[in-house]
Amino acid sequence: MHFKNIPLYSLAFILTLSSCSGKKDEEKTVYENTKFSKNDKNSVHLTEKQIQSVGLTTTSIQNRNMEKLVKLNGKAEIAPSHISLVSSIMGGHIKSINVINGSHFSKGQVLAVVEDPQFIQLQQDYLVTKAQLEAARLNFNRQKDLNTSKASSDKTLQTAQADYSTLNATLKGLEEKLRIIGINAKGLSTGNIRSKINIYAPFTGFVSKIMVNNGQYINPADTLFELINPAGLLLELKVFENDVNDVKVGQEILVYNNQNPDVKSNAKIVSVVPSIENGGSATAIARLSSVNREFVKGMYVNAEVKISGRYTQGLPNEAIVSFENKNYVFEDLGQSNYKMIPVVTGISDDQFTEIVKADALKNKKIVQKGAYSLLMMLKNKAE
Repeated sequence: MHFKNIPLYSLAFILTLSSCSGKKDEEKTVYENTKFSKNDKNSVHLTEKQIQSVGLTTTSIQNRNMEKLVKLNGKAEIAPSHISLVSSIMGGHIKSINVINGSHFSKGQVLAVVEDPQFIQLQQDYLVTKAQLEAARLNFNRQKDLNTSKASSDKTLQTAQADYSTLNATLKGLEEKLRIIGINAKGLSTGNIRSKINIYAPFTGFVSKIMVNNGQYINPADTLFELINPAGLLLELKVFENDVNDVKVGQEILVYNNQNPDVKSNAKIVSVVPSIENGGSATAIARLSSVNREFVKGMYVNAEVKISGRYTQGLPNEAIVSFENKNYVFEDLGQSNYKMIPVVTGISDDQFTEIVKADALKNKKIVQKGAYSLLMMLKNKAE
C-alpha cells in the first residue's frame, strides 16, 4: 500500500503562513487549533483559510474490482544444470584462445585450439589400422573360398576371421576417439593429418571464466572454461510471510531490474520453497518466458505478482494514513470538523485500497486530499 507513515518527531512540525500584508503581528499558524476540548483527541477543526491552504477534498466508499499486487525482490541466478565446465578430451598445449570473459558465443563456435603430437599419432594409427583391415578383409574372403574347396584348413580360416574382427573393432574405437576430439575419420587421409584440435562451444551462451593461458600445457582433467547457458537463468525472489499463500507455482509475473525499471519482462513462478527463513520470508523461483540478455547472474531484480481480484469496497490510497502500524481515515462531519476513524485494510493496488467492513463508512464523506495534513495537526494537538 502507498500510505504515508508518520515519524513521531515529525508530528510536531507546524506549517505557518504569513498574511499578504507581511506584518508579523498578523502571522498565524495554519494548524493552530484552540476550539476543541482536551478530551476530543480524534477530532479537529479547521478555519476556512486552513482548508484552502491544505487544498482539502473529500471522497466516499467506492465499489471496485480490485487485484492484490504483491511486490517481490531478489537476485538472478543460473541453474546448476546450465553451468558447464569445458575441458579437452586429450592433453596438449593451448595454441590459441578465441574468447574473453563475458563474451557471447554461438553453439559450435571454436573457443580454443589445442596442439599436441599425440593427435598426429592417433590419426596415423587410424589410417594404418584402416589399411590393415582392408588387407585382413581380403585375406578372410580368400580363406573362405579356399576352405570351401578344402584347400585350406578350418584353423587358417578362423585365424583370418579373428584378425579381421580384431582390426575392425580397433578401427571403430579409433574412429570414435577421433570423433570425440572433433576430427571426422571418414574424411581423413594421409594428406590432411593435423596436429591441432578445436574446442567447440556445446551451446549458445556466455563465457563466465577462462582458466588457462596461451602456451599452457593442459591435462584432460583440467578445466579450460566455465560457460553459462542463459536459458537456465532463474530468479530467486523473497516472499514475505503475509504473501506466501498468495504466491503459487504457475503464476505469471512481471520482472525488471533497477537500471531499467520501466522495462518489464514476463516470467513464471516455477517453484515455491515451503519454508520461512529467519528473515520472515520464503523463496520463490521464477523463470523468464524468453531469454533476456539484460538479466545476468548476480543482478538484483524486482517482480510484481497480480493476485486474482475480487469485487469489493475501498478508498483511494491518498485517503488512508498510517500511524504506529494502524490505519485511519478522516470523516468530514461538516462545519469544518473532521474526525479520525480507525479502519482495517485489505488488498491494494496502485490507486485504491480495500476497506474491510466498509459498511461502517457508507454514506460518509471521507477526506481524500489533506488526510495526511489532518493527521499531522491532530497529533500535534495531542502533544
